[in-house]
Amino acid sequence: MTGAFTLGERSVRRLGYGAMQLVGPNAFGPPKDRNAALAVLREAVARGVNHIDTSDFYGPHVANELIRAALHPYPEDLVIVTKIGARRGDNGSWLPAFAREELIQAVHDNLRNLALDRLEVVNFRAMSGDHGSAEDSLEAPLTVLAELRQQGLIRSIGLSNVTPAQVEEGRRICEIVCVQNHYNLAHRADDALIDSLARDGVAYVPFFPLGGFAPLHSSILSDAARSLGATPMQAALAWLLRRAPNILLIPGTSSIAHLAENLSAAELDLTDEILSKLNGVALAGGSPA
Repeated sequence: MTGAFTLGERSVRRLGYGAMQLVGPNAFGPPKDRNAALAVLREAVARGVNHIDTSDFYGPHVANELIRAALHPYPEDLVIVTKIGARRGDNGSWLPAFAREELIQAVHDNLRNLALDRLEVVNFRAMSGDHGSAEDSLEAPLTVLAELRQQGLIRSIGLSNVTPAQVEEGRRICEIVCVQNHYNLAHRADDALIDSLARDGVAYVPFFPLGGFAPLHSSILSDAARSLGATPMQAALAWLLRRAPNILLIPGTSSIAHLAENLSAAELDLTDEILSKLNGVALAGGSPA
């Protein structure tokens, strides 16, 4: 597999795994095949993955319960990263959960369902659009997380779905060990933020690393993948690994075959010529999802 990068107080391999797709459609409800979901988790760890991204609001509770069932007691080098700041409605809707009591309950839910005494990294997920402003202050929720860290329930704190201004504010309040935002070949609004975080040794974790296309329709990407003997998704992941050393990937899947395909992206050797062409996907108008 590819190299490693620091995530909080731990070192993780740069190709990890995201658990969201293990549960039902729209990350709601149980998986179609529980045994297959457990097998994917075990295969990921067997192949060297030591960074799993999850949340107790996937299901809700389902993803964490699957991780516990498949992998507990956990390998010593496994880093499980979770996120809080949302809850699910009865119809699967995504609702904000920013109140102090909700944040504390969310941490305890993650601890219980993962069977952990302390969470390695907890990302606070900001919500914008219908549920708040893109520039809402993070002081109140991060203060709660800092208190929980002092109590020993959290080791490190990260941010998700945030703007550069919110990252700057968050880093004034407490140490931020990672930022998890929407980023891929076609959706590159965070270019400057990634470079800034890389200079400071802070991890950047793109979600929707294979999204941002309609669907993955880019002649530039397809041509590059063909020249590499790879799939477009593999080429897109390989580009992200080359983009910056602090990028940690968490592509998700419910298929062992697709998992193997994703992990093998680390073996692709992007020439400078191919890299230059892929850098042009966004300029060519790759349509964000």
